[in-house]
Amino acid sequence: MERYEVIIYWSAVDDAFIAEVPELKGCSAHGPTREAALANAEGAIAAWVATAEEFGDPIPPAKGRVLMVA
Repeated sequence: MERYEVIIYWSAVDDAFIAEVPELKGCSAHGPTREAALANAEGAIAAWVATAEEFGDPIPPAKGRVLMVA
């Protein structure tokens, strides 16, 4: 699987860590810890890519960065 950039931050509104994947429009996940949010983001990335493949949509190449913001 490609390694997409993931931005993780705390959301007081959601009372959870949010993991956004900026290279994949609308792809994000959350979790009670940074690690859980990142693990959930990996599942969201896989689902995003599988859906794009199913519908023949373009899949952007990964930049290969992971950024964790506390």
